Amino acid sequence: MSTLSNTLTSKKSKLPLGERLKREWKRNAIVYIVLIPVIAHFIVFQIYPFLLSFYLTFMDWKVIGDPEFVGLKHWKYLLTDKLAWKAIWNTVVFSVYYILPTMALGLLLAVIINSGVKLAGFFKGIFFLPVVTSFVIIAGIWGWLFGGTEAGMINYMLSFVGIEPQLFLSNSSQALAVLAGLSIFKVAGTTMIYYFAGLQSIDRGLYEAARIDGASSFKIFWNITFPLLKPIHFYVAITTTIGSFQIFDSAYLLTGGGPSYATTTIVYYLYEQGFTSLNLSYAAVLSYVLFSIILIISLIQRKFLGQDSKHY
Repeated sequence: MSTLSNTLTSKKSKLPLGERLKREWKRNAIVYIVLIPVIAHFIVFQIYPFLLSFYLTFMDWKVIGDPEFVGLKHWKYLLTDKLAWKAIWNTVVFSVYYILPTMALGLLLAVIINSGVKLAGFFKGIFFLPVVTSFVIIAGIWGWLFGGTEAGMINYMLSFVGIEPQLFLSNSSQALAVLAGLSIFKVAGTTMIYYFAGLQSIDRGLYEAARIDGASSFKIFWNITFPLLKPIHFYVAITTTIGSFQIFDSAYLLTGGGPSYATTTIVYYLYEQGFTSLNLSYAAVLSYVLFSIILIISLIQRKFLGQDSKHY
């Protein structure tokens, strides 16, 4: 039987390439036809822009006129562009403010919902409400809350405990943390849903066995729940990291990159270069820097968080 199978395989492999392609087309023609629009969309809107932007990094193009080849000029300028490095540093600091608190808050909300609290569905909707609310509206509310005058709600509340009004968004040491708080408030509901799905997937028998053994609620969470959520930790860490390095809208709406470039992130600086200064070639360089940073951090996270993870 084995000899016959090997003979048939050998004869099949000796068929001319054209004949093999014709047979493959007859067997899977409908699959290839359905995939044609998808592949075309991917090439036109993903591959082509990616390659074109890389080509632009070696050109000098101000939208008007033909691109002029300048070699590594823009890449060399990046090395001495202090504002670009400040934007990268601001983005890293924003990520520190944003990633772990977002994960922790999402997990906490998911545990509360999953604990069987009364009106769990109602609270789930309340926690998720910021996710489906327009970011412009939330940013407007946030700007009112953290207004740098006595009229700001947070300053008004601080006045009751004797704390002087804070500048918040106008203070270079506070503005980035305030923007991070806005993003956490906006995204925590999504993170909650991810963790809630993970909690629902854990075998309840493990909890019952732990309780029979006399384990406390904290030990059950730390030794059973938290480790079994490792695939969720990995996914949420990846998505929040990518989101943190792509932060733009809050800086654009509330601070305009200020004060003193304290909230100028890499994407905001890319926007300024590309659409305000019309320096599209240098903006393309910045986009590849951003791509490289996200790729490296994602690979590191996969190395340490993604190993031995069984996804739900």
